[in-house]
Amino acid sequence: MQNQYISYGIRGIYRVADYALRWDMTNEAAMYRHKILCFWDDHGLSATLDAFAVSRSTLYNWERSFKASGITGLTPRSTAPGHKRQRIWPKELINEIRRWREDHPNLGKEKLKPFINLFCQKHDYPIPSISTIGRLIADAPDKMRTSPLKLSPKGRVKTYRRRTVTRKPKGFKAQTPGECIAMDTIERRLGSLKRYLITLTDPCSHYAFAAAVPRPTSLWAKRVFESAQRTYPFPFRNALTDNGSEFKSHFDKMLKDLQIPHWHTYPKTPKMNAHCERFNRTIQEDFVDYHEDLLFTDLPAFNEKLADWLVWYNYQRPHHSLNQTPPVTMLIKHQPKCNMWWTHTYPRHYAIIQ
Repeated sequence: MQNQYISYGIRGIYRVADYALRWDMTNEAAMYRHKILCFWDDHGLSATLDAFAVSRSTLYNWERSFKASGITGLTPRSTAPGHKRQRIWPKELINEIRRWREDHPNLGKEKLKPFINLFCQKHDYPIPSISTIGRLIADAPDKMRTSPLKLSPKGRVKTYRRRTVTRKPKGFKAQTPGECIAMDTIERRLGSLKRYLITLTDPCSHYAFAAAVPRPTSLWAKRVFESAQRTYPFPFRNALTDNGSEFKSHFDKMLKDLQIPHWHTYPKTPKMNAHCERFNRTIQEDFVDYHEDLLFTDLPAFNEKLADWLVWYNYQRPHHSLNQTPPVTMLIKHQPKCNMWWTHTYPRHYAIIQ
């Protein structure tokens, strides 16, 4: 028997429910404004104006809103203008952008710019900037984007739906160990053979972890993540990965069960995961290149040697970004007893491939 919620099939019902939940919550800014009004009532107008950076008219407006709607009336409203300027461009220009996007699917705004310049010069139209071309594309309901038709095994057309994922917050920088854990995958080839290394780094402490695996699957990524957490003295609070398939399915489900936010980088943007990319270079130049034959012939033995190298990397190797000290120094500053697991790094790492 199949059970369905009564809201099944009603488009937008969960968004409305989310709005209702937010309306029921008291805004922090409204609480702060109510605090100012209470201070005004207790200490008078002059003291309030000196203590808080608000004007006399603002206080009276807040008081009027509070009397009319209670504390919810103090919630800040949108400051966007009621009437916004509309982009007014020739319809022929917009059709020309669409034509190029249809003839050459997903052509970006930078690559469209030279063709649009020629078109505008020919027809004596104002030339739009690259940003304006991008906005004209974004204004279209379909984003002027086309995708090839794909058929299901039953011959039905599959609808293309881009999956929305959580991106790394703009300007984020890890301040404490474990606040953000970055992961990536390295592929090595020898003839027709392939081997993979799943790497993990902490951008704050530069602690690193890695394991060689036979296949880049989500189950292997999950096991590497769990092994790294057992050897790390701090809990992982955020995980940053690219959009590879090894970080889907089992791996993504594990993060949801642990209530760890999963951040994704933008496609073809490795600089969003720069710390892990730099460690990938280090581990390949300092270790993998010298043990590549073992990687393709004896994977357990390779991981044994890799575990020893990781202990040296985290415990003894100087790091230029840490003032020529190893990552353990950074961890000890945050937790003096953080070295409790390092004597067990070797067997726990080796347990990944058993």
